[in-house]
Amino acid sequence: MVKMRDVAKLANVSVATVSRVLHNPETVKEATRNKVLSVIDEVNYKPNMLARQFRRNETNIILVVVPSIINTVFSGIIEGIEYEAASHGYRVLLGNTNRKVENEYNLVDLLKKRQTDGMILLSERMDPNYIKSLSEEYPLVLATAYIEGLKVPSVSIDNVSSSREAVEHLISLGHREIAHITGPLQFAISKGRYSGYRQALMQNNIEVRNMLVQEGDFTFESGYNQMLKLMAIEKTPTAIFAANDEMAMGAVKAAKELGLDVPKDIAVVGFDNITFSSKFDPAITTVAQPLFEMGQKSMKLLLQQIQGKPILKSQYILECELLVRDSCGGKIKEKVMNEEIST
Repeated sequence: MVKMRDVAKLANVSVATVSRVLHNPETVKEATRNKVLSVIDEVNYKPNMLARQFRRNETNIILVVVPSIINTVFSGIIEGIEYEAASHGYRVLLGNTNRKVENEYNLVDLLKKRQTDGMILLSERMDPNYIKSLSEEYPLVLATAYIEGLKVPSVSIDNVSSSREAVEHLISLGHREIAHITGPLQFAISKGRYSGYRQALMQNNIEVRNMLVQEGDFTFESGYNQMLKLMAIEKTPTAIFAANDEMAMGAVKAAKELGLDVPKDIAVVGFDNITFSSKFDPAITTVAQPLFEMGQKSMKLLLQQIQGKPILKSQYILECELLVRDSCGGKIKEKVMNEEIST
């Protein structure tokens, strides 16, 4: 069956241009429009009728697919989505998948049945080719993750450089035995943070020890359990970089139960800057993501597609910030240095 991307390839235009010819032909130059229509006739392309009717049957509802509503990272992004959506007269329908990919595929039916005008994915669990195929027929934005080679409108951060900065901070404090509790390594986010960890060590001539890398699943419990494993090996780490704050907090709990002081005996750094990270004891040093802004930008990109406007740039990477708190010992070092300067 001929698909929209086939028409785009033969006409030497983007898929978005073919979509505009079908939905908003007045926005496309006459010469380009005629070329696309000629190819459509030549290959007997039959557009998805649901997609063709999409603009004429708006629901003013957008679907946000969330792996877990318990995770406050997603709630921060959703806040930004809802703010931008409400300002344009849209409502947000949350689809909580409980981290099950089959639930994500089921939620796509809402999009295909025109019960929602577009979808924002806060997950990368579905097959990338399937996501790409969906994006060619329906308004779709991938938020939080950028999948290499996947040309789908996306909003994310640079997980590699942000993680590298966090680990380099630990190195600047004198640590060389630095462990990493990763997220699930089948996901691009986890791979990016692991890559940043490796880069920081290698660029500072520090050996990457496989025993110091343990895979978690972004939960408090996995941070706790992986920390116990790390502290049971012969040459224990002096610092931990956890791929999110929940695992960092789990690691701190395990360390305390082992009779260790954080950060005097072992330093801990997390990622995300969830609300509780600043209130935890000790307060977690972390990488702060611009969650609200990520949500806002994702909704703006989705609205552009719903309104038939061209997407001039498909990948947006927002800036992060390393927040130094008590769990890594950085505050203690700053205090000592300031005291030395004052004397």
